[in-house]
Amino acid sequence: MTWTLGLALYFVIWWVVLFAVLPFGVHSQQEMNDIVPGSEPGAPARPRLGLKLLANTVVAGVVWAIADYVYIHYYLPPG
Repeated sequence: MTWTLGLALYFVIWWVVLFAVLPFGVHSQQEMNDIVPGSEPGAPARPRLGLKLLANTVVAGVVWAIADYVYIHYYLPPG
């Protein structure tokens, strides 16, 4: 896999995994009984975006490594 293909594939995987990771552990302000005046009660009370971005990067790296292995061992013709 060329480095540009690898980078493009990681970029796509990272964004797809991000949308899967974002809803984990989200509690609304209404559920936490901590509604900030002027905000939507359904807005996240503590979104913990830094932790989610870190977890997303690790998971995307693992998925990319698996995709790279499959590409190298099963997709490329021998020779």
